[in-house]
Amino acid sequence: MRTIYVVTHPEATHHVEGVVGGWHDSQLTPVGLGAAASIAQALRAQIPDGADVELISSDLRRTRQTAEKVAELFGVKAILDRRLREKSYGEAGGRPQEWLDRRFVPPPAAGERLDHDEGVEGAETKAECAQRIYAAMDEILQRPCEHQIIVTHGGSLTFVVTSWIKMPIKSAGYASFRVRSGSITTLREDDFYHNRTVVSLGDTRHLESAETG
Repeated sequence: MRTIYVVTHPEATHHVEGVVGGWHDSQLTPVGLGAAASIAQALRAQIPDGADVELISSDLRRTRQTAEKVAELFGVKAILDRRLREKSYGEAGGRPQEWLDRRFVPPPAAGERLDHDEGVEGAETKAECAQRIYAAMDEILQRPCEHQIIVTHGGSLTFVVTSWIKMPIKSAGYASFRVRSGSITTLREDDFYHNRTVVSLGDTRHLESAETG
């Protein structure tokens, strides 16, 4: 049995400042740091004591900070992998969201969507983003660890999931799994059929209990 817990980092400064994230190296807000602690506690409650645990994180500061909270509880060190970053928005990164909105060219309803040029200098295409995330997932799944925690970004989650269910990249142009910041998505492969299940998508109950508590 293999279980993967995919964490999307919680509230970061680019969220509250209204600027574009992507590769802009924002950090967690005080609210985000509290949410990261709640994420770690939720994972600790799900994973048995003594189980083999591996922690892999995007190398951007907001995901590293999230991973650090998890690492503290599990006594492991995070493996940083830049391929798990959010999609790059090129020169739009760190600029006001309205700046990007005025220039963004949406993909067509039909036709080429993965290699579509969004109209922003230096931005990744969806194909480029998908290819690096699929490559990272291929390596993660080669390691025989029963419980793996991946800390990434909301936009990257889609390609983590499509990779998990073995959707070919060329078929992922329409895929979109939208989740809240600070969510946990649980993926599981059984030892008998070797079916890959999406057990839960974007669970945020741990954040709600933290808010009410």
